Amino acid sequence: MFCYALSRITNENICIGYHALLLHLHIRSKVESYSTLMASVPTTKTDGATVLTEVNMGSSDSSQTVRATVVQASTIFYDTPATLDKAERLVAEAASHGSQLAVFPEAFLGGYPRGSNFGVTIGSRTLKGKEDYLKYQAAAITVPGPEVDRLAAMAGKYKVFLVMGAVERDGYTLYCSVLFFDNQGCYLGKHRKIMPTGMERVIWGFGDGSNMPVFNTPLGKIGAVICWENRMPLLRTAMYAKGIEIYCAPTGESRDFWQASMRHIALEGGCFVLSANQFCRRKDFPPSPEYEFTGTDEELTPESVVSAGGSVIVSPSGAVLAGPNYDGEALITADLDLGDIARAKFDFDVVGHYARPEVLSLIVRDEPATPVSFTSDGSCK
Repeated sequence: MFCYALSRITNENICIGYHALLLHLHIRSKVESYSTLMASVPTTKTDGATVLTEVNMGSSDSSQTVRATVVQASTIFYDTPATLDKAERLVAEAASHGSQLAVFPEAFLGGYPRGSNFGVTIGSRTLKGKEDYLKYQAAAITVPGPEVDRLAAMAGKYKVFLVMGAVERDGYTLYCSVLFFDNQGCYLGKHRKIMPTGMERVIWGFGDGSNMPVFNTPLGKIGAVICWENRMPLLRTAMYAKGIEIYCAPTGESRDFWQASMRHIALEGGCFVLSANQFCRRKDFPPSPEYEFTGTDEELTPESVVSAGGSVIVSPSGAVLAGPNYDGEALITADLDLGDIARAKFDFDVVGHYARPEVLSLIVRDEPATPVSFTSDGSCK
């Protein structure tokens, strides 16, 4: 089944309804059955790489517990069908351990083009760089489209809520996006990165205020903020105002400071933070000269780590529940006690009792920003 079921949460519009009630009954029964699982899960293999699974069995109230997994794995670069196959294997693995939510890294579908400069210097672009962009664009997906259908079917088959990083193609412009699916196989919507970082601005367009959803689900209110968007305090505040409870942070950042940022956001927002990053070696990208790495003085070998992971799950109290993992591809899993959200907000509710709207306020323009508007339907006759 493929559908566009749940609407985005706003202050005025909370989607619960019949569909969400059915999901609630379904998830509650599944959570209660998962509470009998052991606190440790055996190490398994996926695509020949060790997959480590960490589970934190911290809640005594199983009806308020969600088992969540962040996926730390590499794109199969320039091969979106193979990457989709890999994603399904990883979702199946997470579901086999009782996970109800799986969060994938930034640009998992389509690939994060680490080390590539697409032949860009100020004032010029090389022919090879344009060819590199052509191949990169071919690996991107359309939304909606066949890859979205496949992801929706995947979520429904394994009964998981799915948060997937993807490079989205809209016309001839690419966007770094996150797609959301429920466990009944419904596509819920997307977030487009509103501010690409550095050289990303050469290859990715800018999202707008209409692409910042928070979805009301039986697992809690779920949304996503991508990579260095998480360093934008006004964007974070907008997400808190939408009531985000499970804050997904797909990223391409693995440096030490990222852990401090994730813990700070969890404390600031009184929410669970789930950050997923790729773990990649040089050999996970096409070989030279097809794919050239720039921006490093290190002589890269096929085994050189070019993205070290660091995926992590943090509680609303700032406690690290699982991860960070820097060892390889991994499924990093924790049980989220949703009661921790209220416990944290008793101390500090950034857009509630701790706000001072008479002194500080924020206006969010959430209408679509389009360069051209037509008074008719704009279709060709």
